[in-house]
Amino acid sequence: MADEDSESVRTADSQELAALPLPQLEALVQETSHALSILKVETEMFEKYYNKMEPKDLVSHLLPSVHGSSLDMGQTRPRRKSKSRAAADRFIGLTVQQKNDLAQRELDEMKEEIQKTKGDSERIIQNYQAVMEEAAIRWADIKKAMCNFNKDIIQTISKKKGSVTATEKVLRYLEEKNHYRDAMKEKLRLKNDSLKVQKKKLQLQLKQKEEMGEALHEVDFQQLKIENAQFLEKIDERNRDLLQIKLTVGNTLQIFNSYKRKLQNATAASACLMKDISQRKEALEKMERETILVEEERTKAKGVNKQLRQQLSDYRVPPVVKYVNQKMAIDDLENNIKIWERKVEIAEMSLQSYRRAWNKVKVASNQL
Repeated sequence: MADEDSESVRTADSQELAALPLPQLEALVQETSHALSILKVETEMFEKYYNKMEPKDLVSHLLPSVHGSSLDMGQTRPRRKSKSRAAADRFIGLTVQQKNDLAQRELDEMKEEIQKTKGDSERIIQNYQAVMEEAAIRWADIKKAMCNFNKDIIQTISKKKGSVTATEKVLRYLEEKNHYRDAMKEKLRLKNDSLKVQKKKLQLQLKQKEEMGEALHEVDFQQLKIENAQFLEKIDERNRDLLQIKLTVGNTLQIFNSYKRKLQNATAASACLMKDISQRKEALEKMERETILVEEERTKAKGVNKQLRQQLSDYRVPPVVKYVNQKMAIDDLENNIKIWERKVEIAEMSLQSYRRAWNKVKVASNQL
């Protein structure tokens, strides 16, 4: 009977779907696909939770609110649903609160896994960083030893090949290194012994506390674990802050260096500008002095020009008759000068003849 009812319902649904237009069918298919993907995600989450739970926990979790589940599932399902399917959901469905609890538990577990993975990753990173730091220190020691060996031994051997001194230096260097390693080994052995003694003391103290009933309880241990986790989180936070501060310091140093270079460039440019300004000031002072001298000369020339203009304005042209008379007088004076010059020449010639005669007279008188 139930099969016939379900068959009739399916036939009615198929007829209704066949009567719908194509756009509504496409929208219905998309809605059904979306609901199916959501149901798949929920099913995977429920299967995962079901596999984790024990049977008694599952029964105790599913028993409450069985009657309310049918109503909630009826509200969340599509409108078209057969009676047999509704009856099945009435028995196996979960309420919204139960789904929410399951999702919340799954979310908490996932957060715990993420936190655990994060802590493991941070511990691995810290271990790798410690290994890298140790390798860097070891490599620095090796480089330092290589440099010392090259400086103390290789250079000496290259200068004195085949000499006994170079061989002795090599042997002495190897002996010093062996002594250093022996001393380091002894130091580490003593430190190991002291740590063993400290470990024994702590074990004795712990044994005494256990005998006296002062051992830690489970609650105290959990409290310590919680405090330890909190301190680890604080340490991680401080490490992140320190890393951020280091990055900030690095950026600040880069900015400081850039500003320092800019300051040096600005200082050099300022020195060049100051030199240029001083040269231009000197040129300006020189130009001012020259301007003062030129102004003085201009004033003098202006006075002379004014005087000459005054003279030119006061000048009067003499009459022609006066000019002719002065010209005739000048000609007469020039003729008189020429006459007197001729007379002087004649007088000089007479004087020379008289001197010659006088000289002859003197010579004759001296002879007598």
